[in-house]
Amino acid sequence: MSTLLRKERHSVSDLKIHLVCVTKYRCQILTVESLMLIEKSFREVAEKMNFQVLEFNGESDLIHTLVEYPPKLSISVIVNALKGVSSRRYGQAGFPKPYGKESLWSPSYFVSSIGGAPLEVLKSYIKNQEKPSLPASG
Repeated sequence: MSTLLRKERHSVSDLKIHLVCVTKYRCQILTVESLMLIEKSFREVAEKMNFQVLEFNGESDLIHTLVEYPPKLSISVIVNALKGVSSRRYGQAGFPKPYGKESLWSPSYFVSSIGGAPLEVLKSYIKNQEKPSLPASG
């Protein structure tokens, strides 16, 4: 995985998440064709919102996505945009929705931050920072 940093006007970041979205009621309705449409939708949303889909794959009832994003975007905003646009395009393309429901996706999702140093290494690094010396009393 690339360790390229995102450099913006007031920040340098390396924020990546693993996102898992499941179909409503875990219905096994996704096909190779519908996964391609969902991936295309995800990548178009990412381009418009200035984040990246680094990896995408899926099964008949869920998708896995690796996303790199800037600090100004919240995870919930990213997820809502991805799920909303892909669900709408999925329906417009005539693919079957779970039990005829309006939405393709369950309202729930799983997300985990990834990359960077392991937690214990980072804790140790912070704990061992050199504190400034006290000023001489005079």
